[in-house]
Amino acid sequence: MFTNLEHLGLAVNDLEAATALYTTLLGQPPYKREHVASEAVDTVFFQVGGSKIELLAGTSPDSAITKFLAKKPEGIHHVAFEVADIRAEMERLRAAGFTLLNEEPKRGADNKLVCFVHPKSAAGVLVELCQSVESEV
Repeated sequence: MFTNLEHLGLAVNDLEAATALYTTLLGQPPYKREHVASEAVDTVFFQVGGSKIELLAGTSPDSAITKFLAKKPEGIHHVAFEVADIRAEMERLRAAGFTLLNEEPKRGADNKLVCFVHPKSAAGVLVELCQSVESEV
């Protein structure tokens, strides 16, 4: 079951400039910075009420974010939803005909297990499922 909008992921070219911009825009500093080596990405998180904004910058030419920004302008990269049981949601979505980009959940930023739903099966939107590691069964 989807429990809430977890975060919006925004792809940016210059993480420091974007961090300064969003610090001013949101009126608060980020609560976390993290490097995710498996995805070749640096992230910055802002808390906004019950949801978050994640700024993402690729750290290598092979990064999905670097490739995304080579084709598209900075902006929304994905929409992430918190789920109670990521494996159950993956099974439910596969059975419903959605294409998942991950066979198994993987470790993502901000202490989450994650899985992505292909944009072609979600009306052009990259959807991320997130489960807090503490709640993993």
